[in-house]
Amino acid sequence: MPEPTSFTSRRGLLFGTAAVSAGVLLTGCTSNEPSEKEPAANDQPAADDKPGKQVTIGFAGPQADHGWLNAINDNAKERAKKYSDVTLEITEGSNDTAAQIGQIETLINKKVDVLVVLPADGKALTQVGLKAMRAGIPVVNLDRIFNSPQAYRCWIGGDNYGMGLNAGTYIGEQLKDKPDARVIELAGIDNLELTRQRTQGFDDALKNYPNIKKVARQAAEFTVESGQAKMAQLLQAQSKFDALWNHDDDQGVGALRAIEQAGRDDFLMVGGAGALSAFQAIEADNSVLKATVLYPPTMAASAIDLARALGQGKGASGLAEFEIPASLTLYSAVVDKENVKQYMPTGFK
Repeated sequence: MPEPTSFTSRRGLLFGTAAVSAGVLLTGCTSNEPSEKEPAANDQPAADDKPGKQVTIGFAGPQADHGWLNAINDNAKERAKKYSDVTLEITEGSNDTAAQIGQIETLINKKVDVLVVLPADGKALTQVGLKAMRAGIPVVNLDRIFNSPQAYRCWIGGDNYGMGLNAGTYIGEQLKDKPDARVIELAGIDNLELTRQRTQGFDDALKNYPNIKKVARQAAEFTVESGQAKMAQLLQAQSKFDALWNHDDDQGVGALRAIEQAGRDDFLMVGGAGALSAFQAIEADNSVLKATVLYPPTMAASAIDLARALGQGKGASGLAEFEIPASLTLYSAVVDKENVKQYMPTGFK
C-alpha cells in the first residue's frame, strides 16, 4: 500500500474539480428503488443495469500485498461480474513501476475500450496514462493520482484529510466534556502524502476542542507487525491518555494486540479504512476500539461502473450532465456501534 511519492498517495488528491460523493452518483449505476433488505456492497448493479454496448475494461493495479489493496481487486472483479456487457481484462498487479507500465501497454495494444488504473506510483505512470488517452482509450484513475489531469478522464478515490478530520471530530465529541483530555496518534508511513494529510485533518479537528491536547504521535508502516511494535512503544511512553487514533485498520490489528498484552482499557480507539475485523470488534464492543473512519475499497467497484459508462457513452445517474464528472471524492464516514451493521458487507479482510 505505500506510495513512493508525495503526489501519488494511495488515497489521492483532487485537481480542483468539484468533488461528488460516490454514494450519490455512479455512472448510471445506483438503483433508485428501495430495497427490502440491506444489499451487500456488490450485490446490486447500478441504475442502468440493462445490457448495452459491450465494453472491455482493462484493470491494472499494484500488487495486493495489503488487505485494502486485495479488497480493491476483489471489488473490481465482483462488480464486473454483475454486467453481462462487461469483459474485464485484469493484470497480475505489480509494485514495480516498469512492470506495471508494461502491463498497461499490453492492455493498450489489446485495444481495450476503457482502462482503470490504480498506479503503484502515480507520477511514474503518468506517461502511460497519457499514452492511453492519446490512443483514444479513456482512463479511470483510481485513488493514487497521476500528476497530469490529461492522463485520465476521471479520477475516483478517497479523502485522506477527511479521514483525519472526521476521526478528530468523533474523538472530540466523545471527550468534549473532559477537562485536560489527552490523545495520541498511531500514524502510517510518514514519507507519504496521505499520512501527512490524515494527520493534518486530525490536528485541524482537534483545534475545535481546546480541552484536548495531542501528547504523542508515532508512525507505523501499515502492517500488523509495525502496528504492534509501535503501539507498544506508545503505551510504554504514555501512562495515561484518553483516546487513540490509528490511521489504518491493518496495523490496528497489531495495535490491539499490544493494547491487550499491556492490559490497557482506559481509553477509546478509532481506526481507519474499514476492515472487517475492525467492524466485528466495534460490533462486539469488547475492546477499546469504538469506531473507524472509512477509506472504502468499494471505490474499485465504482470505478468499474464509471468505466462502463464511459465505454457506453453514458453520463452519471442523478446528474443533469451528459458526461461523468472529472473527479469523485469518497466520503470518510464514521462507523461505530450505531451503524456498523450497515457497513459490515463492505468490510475487507
